[in-house]
Amino acid sequence: MTTLTHDVTHSMPATARPSIATVVVNAIVKFLRAWKNRRAFYRLGEMSDAELADIGLTRADLNVAIDLPFGSDPTSHLGSMAETRRVEALARLTA
Repeated sequence: MTTLTHDVTHSMPATARPSIATVVVNAIVKFLRAWKNRRAFYRLGEMSDAELADIGLTRADLNVAIDLPFGSDPTSHLGSMAETRRVEALARLTA
């Protein structure tokens, strides 16, 4: 079965595209969110290994996340890592 897709951006009138002001505001919001998440990430580095283990992380996880580019969110990456570890632990318990 073949499905046809249509790229909507080519058929959008110029008035439907975001204005320059909207693009600038969105960029500033993204930068501020990344900065806030980086600050939260650095607070994780101040935690003990036991505290990190309580939230499903290790010191090695922090070392991996620190190498992510500034625009990416290390806290969401760490959350994914912790969730994967939790699911794997549950799978081992049920196996």
